[in-house]
Amino acid sequence: MKAPGSLQGRLLLSLGAILLAIWIGAAWATAVLLRHEIEEVFDSSLQETAQRLLPLAVVDIVGREEGDVAGQKLGTIRSHDELFTYVVRDDKGTVLLQSHAADLSAFPPYAGAGFGRTATHRLYSEEALQGTIRITVAQPLAHQDAVIGEMQMVLGLPVLLVIPAAFAAIVFAVRRGTRPLRALREQLEARSEKDMAPVASADLPSEIVPLAASMNALLDRLRAAFEAERSLAANTAHELRTPLAGAIAQAQRIRKETAEPHTAQRGADIEVTLKRLTARAERLMQLARAEGGRLKLDRETDLRDTLDVVISDLRRNEPPGRILLALPDTPVMSAADPDAIGILCRNLVENALRHGSPSSPVEVALSSDGVLSVANDGPVVPAEILARLSDRFERSGAAGRGNGIGLSIVSTIAERIGGTLELRSPRPGMSTGFEASVRLAAAAAEA
Repeated sequence: MKAPGSLQGRLLLSLGAILLAIWIGAAWATAVLLRHEIEEVFDSSLQETAQRLLPLAVVDIVGREEGDVAGQKLGTIRSHDELFTYVVRDDKGTVLLQSHAADLSAFPPYAGAGFGRTATHRLYSEEALQGTIRITVAQPLAHQDAVIGEMQMVLGLPVLLVIPAAFAAIVFAVRRGTRPLRALREQLEARSEKDMAPVASADLPSEIVPLAASMNALLDRLRAAFEAERSLAANTAHELRTPLAGAIAQAQRIRKETAEPHTAQRGADIEVTLKRLTARAERLMQLARAEGGRLKLDRETDLRDTLDVVISDLRRNEPPGRILLALPDTPVMSAADPDAIGILCRNLVENALRHGSPSSPVEVALSSDGVLSVANDGPVVPAEILARLSDRFERSGAAGRGNGIGLSIVSTIAERIGGTLELRSPRPGMSTGFEASVRLAAAAAEA
């Protein structure tokens, strides 16, 4: 039998087995002692009956007329079950006196004073007048066993009722005692992998408190390490912005001032590379903010205004009709940080512009229930690649296009505000294309 996996199950199984073994042992010992005591009571009754009847029988037998040697059987005064029967015999075995229900076949030859036993009866014999008059009293073993069985049943029935009650008490006590452990388990199960808050240990048993303390210490070290990593990424990206801007300006100046086409082309290539590096530094700053900043505010703002500003800014560098925006007529309120929503939307749209078909528009839509979707036309993304696209530095396979952290930033922001990034390819209802959607208003309602 396989042991239960939970501590509660193991405690219930162990305590239940121990309690059952104790009850069985106690019941067996009680039954043995009870049988012994009842047998002693019956033996005492047999002995007392024989010792009381023998003097009366002697007087009756001695007072008979001479020559009256026929055995006498006592008549029945009132009908009843005779549990004790007896016979009085002389030293030659002749029956001198017997009870009315005595079965002579149940009485073996006299074997001396004291207790005896046959297959069906318990016997006690006594003698008087120097052994010339002997009495044997018998009791059926079936009656004795029936009485013992009834007594054991009377004692056993309460035990059968107590055992379930005891098991119920054990279950109640174990569940009550392990309630803090279940609360700790539920607390850990509900945590995301990025939740580094300390584990509550106020109500934990003293045996578990050191474990919770060690876990909190580990979480503190992890939180400090992640904060140091984010700080390094943000500071590095911030420090690179000014030198990169200066380098881009120098590359543009070289391209404008030189008369040699080869040098101008090289300057243009350097400018493109520096701009790509600037975009990557910007993404690193966005990722650091998404993972470490506060993304929920104490007040709500209209998501339509945030999206309108972001899309208007992106449209400046795109031809007319390249980005389509559909907003609901009613406000869509959210407590998410507008800057974080802007970063999320910008990354989704830039990803669609970069990887989508240049001849088809990028469609941005916000539903009245707070679902932001960005869709573009293009080839279908295989399912195995689609499942990994939100991982950091994962690309769809187009070499040199993008830096692989845009959707990771979106996924991180969505998770931090209580939403979920969903990727579909092909687009719903179509055979091609790609769509990314994030529920934003649900997170606001939770906040």
